[in-house]
Amino acid sequence: MRVAIDGAQIGSQADLHRVLAKSLDFGPYYGHNLSALWDRLSRDVERPVEIVWENAAVSRGRMGDEVFEAIASVLVRAAAEDEPNAPDKRLTVRFT
Repeated sequence: MRVAIDGAQIGSQADLHRVLAKSLDFGPYYGHNLSALWDRLSRDVERPVEIVWENAAVSRGRMGDEVFEAIASVLVRAAAEDEPNAPDKRLTVRFT
């Protein structure tokens, strides 16, 4: 599965949570915070999945560096956890 995030449409952490929750079917009990995002990405998301954050610089500018980096670090950390896995068992993340 490929999830494309349009950074031009993401101006807050809440925007990102809405997009990922819908795209990855996090369900009605998703907590919409970074801890909940980590839990879902590290345990519940069926692999393989590629998350591509397009226009990431636009999101960074709208959110601010601190918020963007906090979110990006969760995504990158989840992908790093999967690096030893076979390609069909990985979550990957790209920022364009």
